[in-house]
Amino acid sequence: MRGPHSAGSWADGGPPLELTAFVGRSAELAELATALGRARLVTVTGAGGVGKSRLAVRAAQRWASGDPARGVPAADLGRVELAPVRDPRFLEYAVVEALGLTDHTTRGPRETMLEQLAGRRALLLLDGFEHLVPACADLVAELLRRLPELRVLATGRRPLGLAGERLLPLAPLSGDEAVELFLDRARASGVAVADDAEVREVCRRLEGLPLSLELAAGRLRALSPAQLLRRLDDRFRLLTGGGRDALPRHRALRTAIGWSHELCTPAERLLWARLSVFAGTFDLEAAEYVCSGDGLSAEDVLDVLSQLLAQSVVSREEAPAGPRYRMLDAVRAYGADWLAGTGDADRLRRRHRDWYLGLATWYELEWFSPRQREVAARVDTELPNLRTALEFCLTAPDEAHLGQHLAGSLWFCWVGCGRLSEGRRWLESSLELESEYEQSRLKALWVLGYVAVLQGDTVPALRALRACRAQAEGAGDPAAVAYAEHRTGCLALVTDDMAGAETLLRSALDRYQEIGELNSNVLMGQVELAMARAFQGDLPDAVRLCEDVRRVCEDHGERWARSYALYVLAYAAWADGDPAGARVLLADCLDNAHGFHDLLGSVLSIELLALVTVTQGDPVEAAVLQGAAARLWPSVGLPLFGSAYYNAPHERCEAAARQALGDTRYAQCVREGAELDREAAVARALRHREAGALPSLPAPRGPVGPGGGESGTPGEPGKRGAAGTREPAASPTRKGGETAG
Repeated sequence: MRGPHSAGSWADGGPPLELTAFVGRSAELAELATALGRARLVTVTGAGGVGKSRLAVRAAQRWASGDPARGVPAADLGRVELAPVRDPRFLEYAVVEALGLTDHTTRGPRETMLEQLAGRRALLLLDGFEHLVPACADLVAELLRRLPELRVLATGRRPLGLAGERLLPLAPLSGDEAVELFLDRARASGVAVADDAEVREVCRRLEGLPLSLELAAGRLRALSPAQLLRRLDDRFRLLTGGGRDALPRHRALRTAIGWSHELCTPAERLLWARLSVFAGTFDLEAAEYVCSGDGLSAEDVLDVLSQLLAQSVVSREEAPAGPRYRMLDAVRAYGADWLAGTGDADRLRRRHRDWYLGLATWYELEWFSPRQREVAARVDTELPNLRTALEFCLTAPDEAHLGQHLAGSLWFCWVGCGRLSEGRRWLESSLELESEYEQSRLKALWVLGYVAVLQGDTVPALRALRACRAQAEGAGDPAAVAYAEHRTGCLALVTDDMAGAETLLRSALDRYQEIGELNSNVLMGQVELAMARAFQGDLPDAVRLCEDVRRVCEDHGERWARSYALYVLAYAAWADGDPAGARVLLADCLDNAHGFHDLLGSVLSIELLALVTVTQGDPVEAAVLQGAAARLWPSVGLPLFGSAYYNAPHERCEAAARQALGDTRYAQCVREGAELDREAAVARALRHREAGALPSLPAPRGPVGPGGGESGTPGEPGKRGAAGTREPAASPTRKGGETAG
C-alpha cells in the first residue's frame, strides 16, 4: 500500500477516517469485532444514513491495531470509498489506487492486488458497494480465495451474497444514543440545547438515524427544538400519501433530507443540486466555475456554500492545498435526483468536464515548474473527478476528442506518478472511438506508446508509435512526429539497440529544438540519449548531457526528469571511482522518485545503490538491497527490462557480494531484503545518505559492459549476460528505416 505500512495505517490520499466524534454504538462495535475475529467477510448492512461507514471505520481501526496482550498481531488496513466509482469497469483500478499499490506492468489491477497483498495480514474496507454489487462480489470472492491472510469488511444497503459472508444489520440508534448524538452535534454548532421532551421527540420522529439527526442539529442555529418539531410534523404529513410501503427509517431519512432541502433558500437548493456532479471532494474554485450561472453567480457561491456547511449538507476537510468539501452519498443522490428533474444535468456534467479538462491542461504545463511536487499531490486528490470527466467524454456523443486530449494530457500522472495500468486503460478506451480532431488522437497515441514501452509491452508500443508517426506526417504535425520518434528511441534503448536509440533520440531532440519544445519529456529524451552514450562507453558525453539536463531542471524547478539525470551521473561517478559521490546522487534520485511514486526510478536507484554499497565494502547490505529490488521488479515489469546493458551493474554487484559472503550467506541476505515492502526498502536504501557513511574500496574505472565486465570500444554490442537477458538487437536504422523494428 502506498505510504506507511504500519499497522492500521491508511493509504495516502484516501478519504478521511473520521470527520466528527464517534458517539454510541458500543454494543455494535463489540459485535463487529467478534464477527471480524470469526469470519473473513463481514458486511454491515442498513439504510442510507444509519451510520454504516462510521461504525466500520472505527471497528476496522481497532481490529487492525491488533491485541498484543492476546498475541493478536497488527494488520495493514486499507479503505476504498466506492461512492465516486460509477463504472464497474474501473472498480479494480479504484481499489488499487486507494490501497496505494503501484504496478507498471501490463497486468490488470486484480493481478496487482493478488501479487502485492500475498502473504500480508490485511483488512480491506469496501465502503458503499451497493451500486457495484456484481463487480464487488466477483472481486471479493477471488481475493478471499487467493489471499488467505486477507479479511474484507464491507458496507452497503444489501449483502454481497457470497458464501461465508457474515451479516451485521445495523439498526438506528437507541433513544438515549440518538439524544446523545443530537446534543453533541448541537454543541459542535455552537448551540446549547437541553435534554428535554422536545429534543427527545425530535430524535424519536427521526427514527434515531444519525444522518437525519445531524441534518436536524445543523438547523438549531436558526430554529428551536420546538420549531424543528413543527417542521417535521408538516414534512411527515406530506409523505403519508404513497410512501407507506417504505420502511419507517427510509421515510425518516427522506423526511430529514427532503425537509432540510425545503428549508433551504432557492439558491441553496440550486447549489445543492449542482454540487452533486462532483465525485469525492472538490474545492471552492471548482464549485464556483461548475455551479455558477443561470440563477447563481460565481461571486455568490461561497456565501451559499457556507450556508450548506452550516446546515451539515456539505462537510469541510483540510488538505495541503487548502480546504475541500464533500457531500455524503445520500445527500448527493438527493441532489442528483433534483438536478435531473430540472433538465440541467447534461449541462452541469459538461461544465464539470470542462473544468477538469482545463485543470489537467494546467497541471501538464505546471509539471515543468517548481510546483511539480504540488501538481503530483493535487492530481492524486482530484483523480475521482478526473475519472468522472473521462467517463463523460467516453460515453457522451461527439466527446471522443476531448477524452483523447484529457487522457493524453495526463501522461505525467500515468508515467511520472505510478499509474501506468490505469492510464493505458483510459488511453486505449479513448482511441477506440472515432474522432475528427487529429491532434488529440495523435497525443493519445504517443502517450499510449510511451506507457506500453515502460510496461515492456513492445509490440503494442511499436504499433501505437508507428501509427502516430504515420498520421502525424500526413497531418503535418511536427510535434507529434518528434514525440513518436522520441518514444521509439526509448523503446530501442530498453531493448538493447543502443546505436538505433542514439540515432532516433538525436533526431527527436533536433526536432524538439526546431519547434522550440522544452519540457520534462524533452529533458527525458536527453537523459535517455545520455544512457545510450554511457552504455556505449562514452561516459564524458553522458555526463555532459546530464549536467545540462540538471542545470535546466534546476533553473525551472523540475525534479522528476532531474532524478533520472542524477541516476546517470551516479553511474558515471561510480565508474569513475567515486562511489561516495555516486551515493549522494542516488540518495537524491531515490528520494525524488519515491516522492512521485515513480516505481521505476525507485527500483533503478536501489539497484545501483547496491553496486555502490558493495564497492564501499558492505556486501551484506548490498545483497539486502538486491533482494529489496527483486521484490519490487515484478510490479515494474521484466527485471532491468531484460536488458544486458541495464543488467550488467546488477551482475557485477552480485558477483562481488557472492565472492565476499559465499552463496549461502548471500542468499540469506537477499531473502532478508525481499521481506521489505516498498517503504521499508526505500528507508533502508537511504540509511547511509552521506558520502562518508561507508568506507570506499577501489572501484573500477570505466563503464560496466554487458556480462558484468568493463565495456569495450564505444558502440560495440555486448554479448548475452545472465539468463533471461537479451543480446543487444541490431540497429533498426541499418536499412534506412527511422522507426524501431
